[in-house]
Formats: sequence, C-alpha cells, structure tokens
Amino acid sequence: MNVQGKFGPNYAATQQIDVYTDTREVLAHAKRNARLRGLQDWFVVDIDAHHVETVSWKEVVQYIEDPVIRDNAMRYQSERIGGPPYGLNGDLGLRYQSVGGRIPHQDDQREKVAETDVHRDVVLTRRAMDSLGVDNMVVFPTPMLFLGMHPQPEMEVWLGRAYNRWMADRILSGDDRIKTLVYLPFNTPQEAERAVEEFGDHKSVIGFCVTSTRTKPVHHNDYMRLYRMIEERGKPLAFHAGYHWQDPSLATVNRFLGMHCLGFVWCNMIHMTNWILNGIPERFPKLNTLWVESGLAWVPFLMQRLDDQFLMRQSEAPQLKRMPSEYMRDTCFYTTQPMETTHPKALENTFDMINAKTQLLFSSDWPHFDFDLPQMICDLPFIDEQAKRNILGLNAARLFNLDPTPRKNLFV
Repeated sequence: MNVQGKFGPNYAATQQIDVYTDTREVLAHAKRNARLRGLQDWFVVDIDAHHVETVSWKEVVQYIEDPVIRDNAMRYQSERIGGPPYGLNGDLGLRYQSVGGRIPHQDDQREKVAETDVHRDVVLTRRAMDSLGVDNMVVFPTPMLFLGMHPQPEMEVWLGRAYNRWMADRILSGDDRIKTLVYLPFNTPQEAERAVEEFGDHKSVIGFCVTSTRTKPVHHNDYMRLYRMIEERGKPLAFHAGYHWQDPSLATVNRFLGMHCLGFVWCNMIHMTNWILNGIPERFPKLNTLWVESGLAWVPFLMQRLDDQFLMRQSEAPQLKRMPSEYMRDTCFYTTQPMETTHPKALENTFDMINAKTQLLFSSDWPHFDFDLPQMICDLPFIDEQAKRNILGLNAARLFNLDPTPRKNLFV
C-alpha cells in the first residue's frame, strides 16, 4: 500500500512481521479501514492475489500426468536436499524482493494453521479475504509465472496441467469464494486448447491466463483456434505480467527496483501492441482481455504512441476499423495494482482514457511487498461512489458473471 489513508496513522499491536506472522495480524489495519469505509455492504472482488504454490510442490507434482515424469518429480522432491522445486526455472529476482529481510512475510508464509478440514492455502486465502474486505479472491501462482521461459516447453505442459488439476481438486473445492484463471501452457497451443476443454466449465474457473513473461507472439495463427474456443465460452483471457531480468532489453538494469519497474510493464506492452495491430479484437469481437499487474501508467502512453504511428502507417494494420486506443479502451480490461499515485492529475487522466468506470478492476497483489488495499479506490477524490463500486466489484461481476451479493463479514 503506497497511499496514507485520510483517517490518519494508527499503530498496530504487531510491530514486527516475519514469515510466521498471522495474516490477520499483518492485515489488522486493512480490516479496520474496510470497516471504517463501510465496505461490509459493498461487493468487492480481488482480481489478483497469489499463493506460493511451491510450498505445496510435493502435492502438485503428484498430479503430473506422465508416470515417468511424475515418479522423477516425486523422487526429486523427496530426496533432493536444498534444490529448487522440481521443474521450475530461472532467477526471478525474488531474493531481492524482501529488501534485505525487511519485508519478509511474502517470502514463505509459515504461519500456524490449525484447521484440517480444508487445504492450508484455503485457510490462508480466507484470512486474506476476510481481512481485506473481499467477497471473492482470484488466486494466481507465483514462481510459475516464469514458466513460459522454460527451455523445455514440455515442462510447462506437465507442470501447468498438474497445477491446474491440483488447484481444482485441493483449493477451489475448499471454498467457492476462491476463484482462479486457468494456467494455459501457451508455448504449446494444442495443450492450451486441452486446458480450456478440461477446465473451461468448472464453476470456480472464471477465465484463462497467459503468463506474460514469454517470447511467443500472441498474434501467431497457431493461437486462433484457442482464441475462438475461449470466446465461445464467454470467459476472458488474462495476460498476467512478470519480470525477467535475463531479458536482453533489461540486462543493463542493475537494480531490482529498475527491473521490477520496467519488467512488469514491458512484457504486456509488447503483447498489447501485437494484439491490437494484428487485429485480434476484430477477429474475435466477443473475446475480452484482462491485463494484470502492469499498473496503469503504461496504458495512456501506449495508446498515444500507437495512435500516432497508426495515423501515418494504416496500411500496416489493415484489419483495424478504429484507432488503436479505442480498442484498448473498449475491448480491454485492466487491474489496478500497482496503481501509480504520485501524480494525481496523471492518474485522473488515465482513469478517463481507459474508461475506468467500466473497464477497471480492483486487485491487491496480496501478499507481495507492494500490495494495495480497497481503500486505494475508496479514497480517490475524482470518481463518484458508483464508479468506486464498479471498480471494486461490479465490473468484475459483469466480466466474470459473478453473483454481486456481498458474502464477507468484517465484524468477526
């Protein structure tokens, strides 16, 4: 959270937070602020929260379909001491996120969980929902966001399918307030289609997700059948951003701050550019896209750049019937986090350019170091109450066909 609320500072009883601190203690102020702002009667959806799936990796690999790979993975997890989780790749820079241990809670949530009737991650997600004041929470993986860059494309297929099955079997079954967007092994289009077929009708699967850290062009003809399948199901396709310090364009950035700032935006800017200029919205007019965890400041920039160039070179984008910015405004949805707030007038202009009242969805990015609270939207001075209600939950209800009845209880 990067904005001081108008109610002023209040100091929590818990003064030191580590990986063992209870989520409810970490978010004690969040719950208090949700009560103060009257969110008990508002429908609130968190479009982007995370769990650390590798904590349960021994369970996940048991869902690998190939028996040889499954046996290899299970042996690796049981016998390898000190090694990374089986099959995962890359240096995400995650070791830098805790700022030398000063923000440790997200690293590995080891808080005590007494409940045994549901999976541990269900309990942790419930604690977060009930503290943030959220009715539904969409849960994404974390280390797997980088799996699209794995040198073995088949590893994304094996692990992506295993994770989806584990998620449906162990997490989604535990609480229908928890939702997910199915991980698509996007580097292998036929397997992505299989994921849509297998999970597309699950009641808690509200869409499909492409992890944006990858170099596959989203406009390639190999994906057209996949897009048609998703469009026919009436569920959105999300592009969840991530960072990749080994990307040649980021190789000269020598601070995590800079890499994190640019990386989470760069991948989605490229995908959005290809998505629009190759006329995908015209080919699939009922396919909604959701752009996750890139913030918002990049959108007006890209709108203006694409419009400027398009007016001079329209023959290179012959499928377009409107300005690029109009497709970005009318056919794309965006999530709030991290909402850049240091220039309020620029933020207000951004809201206007993306038509935030109908196209913007609240996201917290809990439990990561830069997570935001619903109060970020509640306290904005330049939008009315209806717009705030839309952004916090009603836009999500419309996009994902959710029941907008509040189900949380902030007073327990």
